[in-house]
Amino acid sequence: MKILHLDTNHELLINQLNSLGFTNHEDYTSSKQDLEAKIKNYDGIILRSRFSIDKQFLDAATSLKFIGRVGAGLENIDCEYATSKGIELIAAPEGNRNAVGEHALGMLLSLFNKLNKADHEVRNGKWQREANRGIELDGRTVGIIGYGNMGKAFAKKLRGFDVEVLCYDIKDNVGDTNAKQVSLKEFQEKVEVVSLHTPQTALTLNMMNTHFINQIKKPFWFINTARGKSVVTQDLVSALKSGKILGAGLDVLEYEKTSFEDMFTTTMPEPFQYLISAQNVLLTPHVAGWTVESKEKLAQTIVDKIEAKFC
Repeated sequence: MKILHLDTNHELLINQLNSLGFTNHEDYTSSKQDLEAKIKNYDGIILRSRFSIDKQFLDAATSLKFIGRVGAGLENIDCEYATSKGIELIAAPEGNRNAVGEHALGMLLSLFNKLNKADHEVRNGKWQREANRGIELDGRTVGIIGYGNMGKAFAKKLRGFDVEVLCYDIKDNVGDTNAKQVSLKEFQEKVEVVSLHTPQTALTLNMMNTHFINQIKKPFWFINTARGKSVVTQDLVSALKSGKILGAGLDVLEYEKTSFEDMFTTTMPEPFQYLISAQNVLLTPHVAGWTVESKEKLAQTIVDKIEAKFC
């Protein structure tokens, strides 16, 4: 079987696939149109988020048996159409779940203890102790929306704290010893921290809007290491201004390109201008799952799944 690699990944991916007997070709620069002209020659594709795999591309891929996405989400692939053509979809959420869990916890603790603000002030000659008095996580109720690989990893990291962890998910019976699954109503009544761990789907697009925010009874802290388009940024900003949201840690943003590789290509939207100036907002460039270790784990997960299915 011949595999076309469209993005660079950990070297073990190609090395191990070679050892398993696959033929691997790399093309990291050709246009999508040029790739469509030759994709019929390949049995598999492996990519991160270089471009969308749509119906036109899939129709050109007449020999395709699988698509491997070195990451967690599959929103850049027309999954329904691919499945209808008998194409196996392979993702690797197991590969970066630990990294995401650690990043979410790091953002939360940084917000609670004003670490980013305090660091900036000390570097600029300000020694403001009372203004940087933090709060503690112990005793609070943490709510996780989406209790799959990422949500479970975050809940596991919270085991060392004296907190109640609740989860809400559209699937039944996903709760475990680390998080109690509850109804949306109970979730909204109790949580003081909301951490988003959902994929991007029709159900999650723009889900964190003014209506949803106002359904949560208490003022709360918000963490998003999932997908930026699940949040209406203007509504988030309004909630930050009103104090309904006490602070936000955002690894993903509504304004990212679909490839997640860049954002700063147009004039900064007004809501984003507020976020970059707010002292109770922590921003990172979609790197929650982007550790040295996860790069290797993601690649290994893809190899393992290809081997299990096709060897």
